[in-house]
Amino acid sequence: MSYKRILLKLSGEALMGERQYGIDPKTLAEYAAEIKQIHDKGIEIAIVIGGGNIFRGVAGASNGMDRVQGDYMGMLATVINGMALQGALEDAGMPTRLQTALKIEAIAEPYIKRRATRHLEKGRIVIFGAGTGNPYFTTDTAAVLRGIEVDCDVILKGTRVDGVYTADPEKDPNAIKFDKISFDDVLAKGLNVMDTTAFTLSQENKLPIIVFDMNKKGNLLKICNGETVGTTVTI
Repeated sequence: MSYKRILLKLSGEALMGERQYGIDPKTLAEYAAEIKQIHDKGIEIAIVIGGGNIFRGVAGASNGMDRVQGDYMGMLATVINGMALQGALEDAGMPTRLQTALKIEAIAEPYIKRRATRHLEKGRIVIFGAGTGNPYFTTDTAAVLRGIEVDCDVILKGTRVDGVYTADPEKDPNAIKFDKISFDDVLAKGLNVMDTTAFTLSQENKLPIIVFDMNKKGNLLKICNGETVGTTVTI
């Protein structure tokens, strides 16, 4: 099926490209080109991006930092990534708005559901930064939460693998890919799609998830055209 409104979830690590950390402008430009293909089709696009390329709260906590402080630092990292992606999208000719769960009025709007929905209806790409605004919640959870709030049809999780497998395909060459799988089967098989909070929230609200390789050109457009790409997780 084709979609009217999608929530695209990107990892912060994806923005590193071939680098060890930070943001690769070339990767940003490539992602902007992929997103423009579906924007030009009139699809309404919301985006949540992680911050792991800059800072990850859990990693900070494991090294002795206060977990809450670390998580807030991670939220600010997602805002930096959101600003970078916003610049790349606008350079490619797309109107955008950056909304954040933490108030940073000098650079972004505060998150307001009705305003975000209106931006989407007007064809603006809305980037949601700072996660949920609360420590202990991942950007996966933020993606599902925002997707539900603004009535998205699907969560598109762009990763570096092309779907959900029986095992990690980068470690196990015999891992088998699923083209489609139910929420219940994912839980029964102990597969890793999203963190438990995000996954349960998606399941309870019947919001399907498609896991796909964002780095393969044309994949995002194919999904939005209704083609089978990656793995679809649904009820």
